Amino acid sequence: MSPKQALVVGASRGLGLVLARELLRRGWHVIATARRDSPGLRALDGVEIESLEMTSADQLAAVRGRLAGRRLDLLFVNAAIDRGNTPIGEVPADVFTEVMLTNALSPLRTVEALGDLVEPRGTIAVMSSEQGSVSLNTEDGYELYKASKAALNQLMRSYATRTAADGRTKLLIDPGHNRTRLGGPDAPLDPEESIPAVVDVLEAEAGTPGLRFLDRHGKPVPW
Repeated sequence: MSPKQALVVGASRGLGLVLARELLRRGWHVIATARRDSPGLRALDGVEIESLEMTSADQLAAVRGRLAGRRLDLLFVNAAIDRGNTPIGEVPADVFTEVMLTNALSPLRTVEALGDLVEPRGTIAVMSSEQGSVSLNTEDGYELYKASKAALNQLMRSYATRTAADGRTKLLIDPGHNRTRLGGPDAPLDPEESIPAVVDVLEAEAGTPGLRFLDRHGKPVPW
C-alpha cells in the first residue's frame, strides 16, 4: 500500500517542523515548504522540500504548478507571526497589514490554491489558536494577534461553507501554548509532546466532512 501523502506548509521550524517529523515517523510521505533554507527540514530523511513564501502570490502559483497532478490526503497550513503586545489603537497600519496578511489572508490563499490537490475524502487543516476564539477573549493583551486568528477562523468558515459539497474534512487546530519562537521559552507545552496529539486528531477526524475547530485533544474550541 502506498503511504499517505501530506503537504505541510510552513515547516521550516517550530510546530510545522515537528509536525512534518511526526508524520514521517508514522509512515506518511511528506512534502514540506519553507521560506528559506531549513537545516531542520534537510535533516529529515525522506521529506520532499519546496520553497515557498506564503505571502507571495507568484511563489504560491509556482508551487501549485510544480505539484499539479499530485494527490494529497492532508494539506496542513501553518503560519503565524506576532508583533508584540500593543493596544490596537497604537498599532501602525503597516504592522496591522503585515500580521493580517501573514496570519489570515495568506493561509486561506494557500488553501484556495492547493485545496483541489486534496483527495475528496482528504483533510484540509489550518493551525489556529484558542486566542482566535471571540467568546474566550476575556483577558487583555495581544489584541492584534487575537484579531488575526479570529479573522483566520472566520475566513476558514467562509471557505468551508462555500465548499461544503466537496466532502473534505476541514479543521482549525489549536495546538496549545507551545515553546517555540512565537510562543516563547516559558510556554507550558513542549511541541514534541503536543504535536503527536495533534496528529492523533488529524488521523481520527479524517473522512468526516465539514469544518471543526478543535484543540490538540480533539475537543471543540468555542468560536
